[in-house]
Amino acid sequence: MKTQTRSLSIVWYLSSAFLLLAAAATVRAEVNPETRISITSQGPGRDRGTLEDSRVSHDELAPLVSSGSRNKSTRASGQQKSTGAVSLSGMQSPNVDFWIFDASVELFSDLDRDGYYVGIDLTFDADTVYSVADVYAVLYLSYDFGPWNEYAYTEDFTIFGASGDDEYFVETELVSGYPTGDYDILIELFDVYDGSYVASFGPEDTSQLSYLPLEDTSRDAPQSTVVVIDNGGGGSLSLLGLLALLGVAGLTRKRAADV
Repeated sequence: MKTQTRSLSIVWYLSSAFLLLAAAATVRAEVNPETRISITSQGPGRDRGTLEDSRVSHDELAPLVSSGSRNKSTRASGQQKSTGAVSLSGMQSPNVDFWIFDASVELFSDLDRDGYYVGIDLTFDADTVYSVADVYAVLYLSYDFGPWNEYAYTEDFTIFGASGDDEYFVETELVSGYPTGDYDILIELFDVYDGSYVASFGPEDTSQLSYLPLEDTSRDAPQSTVVVIDNGGGGSLSLLGLLALLGVAGLTRKRAADV
């Protein structure tokens, strides 16, 4: 009876330990412990390729959150809580005076050629009903449809009505803290005048901002190449191999003679 009780106790302790380990693994999966580091350059489209070093930022951000709801993980959602400007659907009512007409993404740098890139070159065109307006944008990444994680924000820039000549670009290299996977991008636009949220553009508006294969540079190590050199044809022997065989044959004959 005592032996059976001890066996049940051992099973109970092992089961409890397993459950605790599983819970800890779940918590670690929800929040990636790596600090996110990235390098970003930005500016009006007309300035692409002519930026000074002062326009390049090295950003260090909180670890990537990969589990939870998307709806309450952006600056705009926090602003909705403070202002109360929320529709019945839970989203802020759109500001019809501003909008983002289009956005495009070009991915770059894949050293290990696994199809996942470390660089994001994002270009977008914001428009307004006003002849001139100053705005800024906040950019987010979502890992495998998880919460939005802010990864960059722009300086204040000027847009001119519905002109197509005032595009803005943000080029970012992911250095660390971004596991290999598929990401979505969200752009939120704010009015510099009062800091209010005025427009957004994301994967629901264009496929350009969805399912982007990304990873950071620490996970983009180039694969080592194994080179095999074959200097001989089938059935042929090199000079060293032939000499070795002759030596073995001579040693065998000597031992036979001694016997």
